[in-house]
Amino acid sequence: MKESRVVLLRCESYDDDTVFKTVSRGLELLGGLESLIHIDERVLLKVNNLASSKPEEAVTTHPAVFRAVGKLFKELGYRKLSYGDSPGFEKPAASLGKSGYTRIAEELDIPLGDFDTGKRIDFPEGRAWKSFDIATAVLECDALVSLSKMKTHALARITGAVKNQFGCVYGLNKAAFHVKLPSGTQFSRMLVDLNRLLKPRLYIMDGIVAMEGNGPRGGVPRPMNCLLFSTDPVALDATFCRLINLEPSYVATNFYGEEYGLGTYRSENIELLGDPIEPFIAYDFDVVRKPLHFKSDNGNEVLVPQAARTLGSYVTQRWAPRPRIIAEKCIKCGICVDACPVEGKALQFKKPGRKAPPEYNYSKCIRCFCCQEMCPQKAIEVETPLIYRFFGNKKE
Repeated sequence: MKESRVVLLRCESYDDDTVFKTVSRGLELLGGLESLIHIDERVLLKVNNLASSKPEEAVTTHPAVFRAVGKLFKELGYRKLSYGDSPGFEKPAASLGKSGYTRIAEELDIPLGDFDTGKRIDFPEGRAWKSFDIATAVLECDALVSLSKMKTHALARITGAVKNQFGCVYGLNKAAFHVKLPSGTQFSRMLVDLNRLLKPRLYIMDGIVAMEGNGPRGGVPRPMNCLLFSTDPVALDATFCRLINLEPSYVATNFYGEEYGLGTYRSENIELLGDPIEPFIAYDFDVVRKPLHFKSDNGNEVLVPQAARTLGSYVTQRWAPRPRIIAEKCIKCGICVDACPVEGKALQFKKPGRKAPPEYNYSKCIRCFCCQEMCPQKAIEVETPLIYRFFGNKKE
């Protein structure tokens, strides 16, 4: 018997009627919205609003998907709805308005939840992390509905269903995690625990137009023409991986998600409903197809890049993949400097009057890629130094 179900449906445009019909069918195939959430429960629609962006840039969950989900809840009689997200370095209300959500929420009479304040919540059951600073809106809801965006991610390979809950951590508390958990492995284990704490009731992924390349903000929009639905975020993200020809076990949130009991990434344990997956697969999707440096907590499996095995931690620190500013794209706005969570900053303006782009001190840089995530000009990319590529395992 299959452990988890994922619905994959073709949807080729953000036309409101088309998206609404697809969302309605997707939830019907999952057994109906009423089977997942009681009509009297307080429901929070949590979008992915990394930063203020135009919908066509494919940075955020498209407002048309938010509209369709909110409209469906309303038509089915749900009245206790709210919405929101905590973006990287902006006030939630202003950022959500610029991204196109506020107007739709007002039309549907869905109030904005409180993502400005929150409370520290202990999680003794956490395998990697034991407490989280959770936004008030999340604490006040009974059922969390996660509306994620299909994108690449420099640190974690992809950002999808599991990663979307990081926006439930309010304000600048998110930046602190990057300092405490600088590696992709550590960060991913924390994200799995965060999902285990919050237990979203439903996950919907916007893959109508995805982002490939330098994600999660500086990449290129790529039509994938689909919406995905599941109650298992690991199975959903694993299906996303298969759609872009990426081995699901190479993504740490999938690997640890299964190990920690959040869900399953193995195809034999996932029942795919809706449309067949093969016509959707983008074999040339621009994503890093190498495993991260991680291993099972039980010591049963190890995935370690060859460079780390060959040259040790010194090389990993000095010559591992790192952010780099593309000078001709940089407008010297300083957002990357503000986003750097390291005390004393790992990048700073060296010349008075901001006459040149900021410069990195790679001995301080923790490779969290917050600068790359927040850059509004797509002026920061992830580069892999030649020596790391030379010693890397070409089979990975």
